[in-house]
Amino acid sequence: MDLATLLRHERAVPRYTSYPTAAQFHAGVGAATYRGWLRALPEGRPISLYAHIPFCRSICWYCACHTQVARRADDLAAYARLGAQELDMIAADIGEGRPLVAIQFGGGTPTEIGGAALKRLIARATARFRLAPGAEISVETDPRYVSRSLVASLAAAGVTRASLGVQDFDPVVQRAINRLQPEETTRACVAMLRGAGIDRVNVDLVYGLPRQTLETLARTLTTTIDLRPSRIAVFGYAHVPWMSKRQRAIDEAALPDMAARHAMAALVAARLEGAGYRRIGLDHYALPDDPLALAAEVGAVRRNFQGYTDVPAVPMIGLGATAISLLPDGYAQNATKVADYAAAIGERRYATARGVAVRPEDRLVGDVIERLMCDFEVDLDEVADRHGMPSGAFVDDLARLRPYAEDGIVRIDGARVRVAEAARDGVRLVCAAFDHHLPASGGRHSRAV
Repeated sequence: MDLATLLRHERAVPRYTSYPTAAQFHAGVGAATYRGWLRALPEGRPISLYAHIPFCRSICWYCACHTQVARRADDLAAYARLGAQELDMIAADIGEGRPLVAIQFGGGTPTEIGGAALKRLIARATARFRLAPGAEISVETDPRYVSRSLVASLAAAGVTRASLGVQDFDPVVQRAINRLQPEETTRACVAMLRGAGIDRVNVDLVYGLPRQTLETLARTLTTTIDLRPSRIAVFGYAHVPWMSKRQRAIDEAALPDMAARHAMAALVAARLEGAGYRRIGLDHYALPDDPLALAAEVGAVRRNFQGYTDVPAVPMIGLGATAISLLPDGYAQNATKVADYAAAIGERRYATARGVAVRPEDRLVGDVIERLMCDFEVDLDEVADRHGMPSGAFVDDLARLRPYAEDGIVRIDGARVRVAEAARDGVRLVCAAFDHHLPASGGRHSRAV
C-alpha cells in the first residue's frame, strides 16, 4: 500500500488496549464502586492477576510508563508488603480458592523489588487462589540488572516466562534514549534464564527511535533472531512529550520521519516472518509452538493493557500503583502516585482513583475493535448476534468506513470487514470508525501510522 494513501487518513487515535479507552476514565469510579464490582463476580469464576511494580534502576527517555527510580531497599520492601495486603483485601472480597489462570508482573522493572519479594508475592497469590493447570507466571525484567541469584529465585517461585527489555542493540540509538545495554549483557541474561529452566523468553524492541535507521534496525533484528526468543514484540515508538516529560530529553530532529517508520515496520515483518515467526496482531511475533501463536490459529488471541495475550477472557485484577483491573462491570485504575497508593492500602481501603463502567453497547463495540486489532477482520453480524443485537447494528459505522474501502485500506463484503494486508499499520484508524466515544474524547493520542 502506498504510504501516501494511508497518510491521507492519518490522525491521532487510541492504541485500543481497552474499550472504552483510558481517555474515558473518570474520578467517578472510586474504591466503593470497585469493591462492588469485585463482590459481584460470580462465585468460582477464574481470574488473572497483574501486579504493577513502577520502579526502575534508571529512567529511559523513550518510556511513557508511570515509573520512578527507587534506591532505598526499605521503600522497595514496603511496596512489596503493600501488594500482599492489597491481594488479601481482594481475596476477602471475591472469595479464596478461585482458579488463577495467569500472574503477570509488569512495570517499571518488577525484579527491582528482589527475587525473594517476588517469590513471596507469588506464594501469597497461589495460597489465596488455586493456580490452574498450564497457568503462566510471567515477569518483565531489565537484563542489565539480572543476576544468577535473581534468576534462581524466579525459577524457584515458578516463573515460566521472562520478558526482556532491549529496544535496540545499536549503541548510538541506546545513547539517544538513555539506555546503554551491551549485547553481551542481554545474551548472558538469556543464557541464565534458560539455564534455570525458564525457557519462554520474550524480547521487546522498538522502531521509530531517535538515530535509528533501517540499517541499525536490521542489525538489531539479526541479533534478536539469533537469540531465538519465544516471542518478540516490536512496538512503534509513540512520541507523546505532553504526557511523558522524560521524552522531552529526546532530540525530535533525530526521529525517523513517517516514510522511514513505515519502511521500518515493513522490514520488521519481513525479517521476523522470514525467520519463522508468526505475526500476531499489530506488533507481536511468536514461534509456531508458542501459546500465543497457537491461540492465533483458533482466533483466541486477545488484547489488553499488556498487549496481545493468549490468557482467556477472564476478569483481570490489578495490584499496585497505576494498575488497571478489567472486570465485567468496568475498568478501575489505582492511584498513579506511589504515596497515594500506599496511603490507601495502609488504611485497608482500595486505592482506586478512576475508571469507567462498561455498558452493553461498549461491550459490543469493544468486541469488534478487539477482533480487528487481533485478526484484522471481523464479521459484524456474528458479533451482533453474540451480543443479542439485531443484524445491521453497524450501519452507521460501515458508512464511516466507506472512504477507507474506496482507498483499498479495507474490504467490506456484506457485514464482513477485512483490513488489507498492506494496510495493517493503519488498523487503529479502522477501529476508530467504530469508536463512539472518540469524537467527544478530551484525550490526546499518538499518531495511528
